[in-house]
Amino acid sequence: MTQFCGLDFGTSNSTLGRVDAEGHPQLVALENGQKTIPSVLFFGFEDDDVHFGREAVAEYVTGADGRLMRSLKSVLGTALYADTTRVKARRLGFGEIIGLFVGEMKRRAEAELGHELTQVVMGRPVHFVDDDEDADRQAQHQLEAAVRAQGFRDIQFQFEPIAAALDYERQAGSEKLALIVDLGGGTSDFSLVRVSPDRAGHPDRSQDILATAGVHIGGTDFDRLLAMSRVMPKLGLGSRTLDGKRHLPVAPYFDLSTWHRINRLYDAKAIRDLRSTMREAREAERVETFVMLVEERLGHRLIGAVEDAKIALSDRESLAFTFPVRDRAIETDMTVAQLGEALAASIERLEMTIGETLLQAGVVAGAVDSLILTGGSTLVPAVAGRLQALFPEAEVVRTDVLGSVGLGLALEAKRVFG
Repeated sequence: MTQFCGLDFGTSNSTLGRVDAEGHPQLVALENGQKTIPSVLFFGFEDDDVHFGREAVAEYVTGADGRLMRSLKSVLGTALYADTTRVKARRLGFGEIIGLFVGEMKRRAEAELGHELTQVVMGRPVHFVDDDEDADRQAQHQLEAAVRAQGFRDIQFQFEPIAAALDYERQAGSEKLALIVDLGGGTSDFSLVRVSPDRAGHPDRSQDILATAGVHIGGTDFDRLLAMSRVMPKLGLGSRTLDGKRHLPVAPYFDLSTWHRINRLYDAKAIRDLRSTMREAREAERVETFVMLVEERLGHRLIGAVEDAKIALSDRESLAFTFPVRDRAIETDMTVAQLGEALAASIERLEMTIGETLLQAGVVAGAVDSLILTGGSTLVPAVAGRLQALFPEAEVVRTDVLGSVGLGLALEAKRVFG
């Protein structure tokens, strides 16, 4: 009976893996037989209960009164971590909220497995926070404290792309030089790793990790950029005041497009400021729709619809986007080309970070044998196309985009604790 596991707490989705008696890693079903659980909580004001995962999303979408929390990983190491959020009469810190979610994952896994879990290898991005080592260390400490408070006694960390490499290595037939591309909900990480069946059981793999680099760009940033490009102009972004002397403030549109900032707009002062902006706006009707949307607390639902549109553009060229707000609708078109244009600067940053990874290792792109793609954002056409163009000779390996990190962390947990 193993008391260890690997836990991938993701920006958008989370998994928990363990190794079975035959040494095979498996993901534990955490929600109605599903092996992934969306990293979402909903504090219900009507039933005074906390809902998790798909159930949390369903509560919110059906219009239940409460507070939705998502993209919690994105606040680690940032100034936002010190903020609190009001849940009826209580104010909760982000560490407590993250702990609630991790604790629920632990409880569900223990119920599924029939025994306690006390040892865990947690996944972490290469950089929680870009270009700030102190903030990055602080982010790991914050996550460790939240996890330890839920009853895990022994906690280790492993880079998420390295975990993905461990999962891939089980099926590698020979030694390869692999670039692991892990594009998650909040971060993008790159690791150049030697993988082979012979190396898989070695306790120290540090010499096989030739280089790692990461950047704080991920799927939720893609959602924000698509929303800012195609949706927010329909709510007044880019328009001017009545006197034509200045543009409307950008900050509220940025907040509405950013998962973990949306709740800020629901404060009474924020709504008063929006109404003031509406009175000064040349295109007041568009801003009025913004005010209505905030009054109805539809922000997360709107960005969820944008995320759905982004995903839909993975296998179609265009779509018509419509989102109802009272007796009105936000309507725009979205195409693969427009998505690529919105993401162009971010894709350039991803490409620069890949270049840094190769430079660290002293390796040219042509020497890479395998391009291992994990994380849901690798499915975005503009991203996938650019990656393949950078490494035209490499074998492209698509892992379980949502589960490979959790499986690799389970293998790492067996090595560390088994």
